[in-house]
Amino acid sequence: MSPTIDQICGRFTELLGQAAAAAPQDGAAPAAGPVRRTDHSQKGCDLDVIVSPLQVAAAAEILDREGFGLDAVTGVDWLAQGEMEVVYDYFHPVAPLRVTIRARVPRAEPELPTISAVFPGANWHERETHDFFGIRFLGHPNLTPLLLPEDADYHPLRKDYKP
Repeated sequence: MSPTIDQICGRFTELLGQAAAAAPQDGAAPAAGPVRRTDHSQKGCDLDVIVSPLQVAAAAEILDREGFGLDAVTGVDWLAQGEMEVVYDYFHPVAPLRVTIRARVPRAEPELPTISAVFPGANWHERETHDFFGIRFLGHPNLTPLLLPEDADYHPLRKDYKP
């Protein structure tokens, strides 16, 4: 049986200890906060969830139990805020659902746990994100350069990168 958006919202509400799940998509604005329903046609996902860095593996486990697959992992450099954001995109192969998980880390120490134990395919995505943004995935089995030269000491997608 495919999960519903309400079930997925409930799992994340539980994980995050929220008082209420996101608002229904009946014309009302999505709830502000860590669990937000979104308009798929505008945002490309049905649910956008903000978690702490220490909750990324638990979030991955929730989606794995519900039959989701990992589509992508990438970074965003919020230079002015002094933060880096890791964005995880998940899809369900049967239910028409897409979920985005976001976690922010300090730019000075950009690290969070790997999800490669839950989704082995994250290995490559995390290596690429490390290459281009310098974000470290703690517990990753092989965080060596994937696309950059082995001796690269730069991260070209950081906003302050100067070639």
